[in-house]
Amino acid sequence: MKVTCIWASFVLALVALGSTGCNAPGKPKPGPEVPRPDQIVSFPVLYQQNCSACHGDSGQHGVDVDLNNPTYLALAGETRVRQIVENGVPGRLMPAFGQSAGGMLTEQQIDSIVHGLYSTWGKPGILDGKNIPPYATTLTGDAQKGHETFNTYCASCHGEDGKGNEGHGPITDPTYLALVSNQYLRTTIIAGRPDLKMPAWNEHEQLAAMTDQDVTNVVAWLASQRVEFPGQQYSETKR
Repeated sequence: MKVTCIWASFVLALVALGSTGCNAPGKPKPGPEVPRPDQIVSFPVLYQQNCSACHGDSGQHGVDVDLNNPTYLALAGETRVRQIVENGVPGRLMPAFGQSAGGMLTEQQIDSIVHGLYSTWGKPGILDGKNIPPYATTLTGDAQKGHETFNTYCASCHGEDGKGNEGHGPITDPTYLALVSNQYLRTTIIAGRPDLKMPAWNEHEQLAAMTDQDVTNVVAWLASQRVEFPGQQYSETKR
């Protein structure tokens, strides 16, 4: 009798399992629950995983370029931004993300990030009718004139000679300058940093818009403040 009861219970369990469509815990689903890393093409996911650490969760307040800045996006252009994402900036903080350059992202994923940046934060036509300095320049910078221009346009926030002001660190600090490229300095001067309330090239109150030569000269002066070995020497008393 005991064996019969056990057998009957087993049969009833099978019937119940069949009536539920065999959705037992642990049964594999038709597709993988977690997609392969190279199959993720969602812009929000890719941005969070690859970009937010340097550029901020919403494209702002990061340690690198403010991507939530339509002026920067328009200045750089979609083709150039794609090249930067794919190939990085050698010797600087921006790594290469494209598989063709040693990164982990596919061509489709690179496209998703770049298109996402422009569809989310870009503003078509934002530079129409504006005489903006070009992303890159063919002019030669004059550091001495750049010093004068810096004190005219930038000293109100960054302090005279770039030594810092209340709420703003010294932009001529050799360690900072060692971490950023001349192109980064140029694009930041032109596009500004809205997240940090830094004006763009044409937003300085009661001053004319900066020209290509103005920007080029300021970058030349800032670059002249770099030193061969940035950072402070280790104190003998701390050894």
